[in-house]
Amino acid sequence: MLGALLKQLVTGLGEVPEEIVQAYEEQKNFLGGRRPQYTDIVGMLQTASSKKRTFMCIDALDECLPEHRVKLLNSLNKVLQKSPGTRIFATGRPHIRSELGRRLSGRVASLSVGTKRDDIIKYLHSRLEQDTTPDAMNSGLEAEILKKIPEEVSEMYV
Repeated sequence: MLGALLKQLVTGLGEVPEEIVQAYEEQKNFLGGRRPQYTDIVGMLQTASSKKRTFMCIDALDECLPEHRVKLLNSLNKVLQKSPGTRIFATGRPHIRSELGRRLSGRVASLSVGTKRDDIIKYLHSRLEQDTTPDAMNSGLEAEILKKIPEEVSEMYV
């Protein structure tokens, strides 16, 4: 994930910072060449994000394995320390909120976003109306869809 963030960030800079070019060149000197290591990538992220105001977006952070999430958040904290103009927008379920605060040194503002049952039902109605195979659906199945899905989704984002 850090490598993907770095690639996107460097692409947006227009010109690759000399420190990053040098780090990649150093990797070629290893036997057979190798990809940049974790610490190299964190350093490159620090360099690239310090060149201009940076926004990083990470979706579904709660789906990241806990041991990987710890490493990712600790790395992002290092980036924030060297590049105070960097902002991170992350989405996830509420149970990771306290971990975000701890790992990012309390530099977290959170906003709770939930689903509304009526909005889900409106969305389902509009999708069911667009069904290209109306013969595959009877009123019983439609009623079950309109009952079950809003219940399941509402429970998912408490």
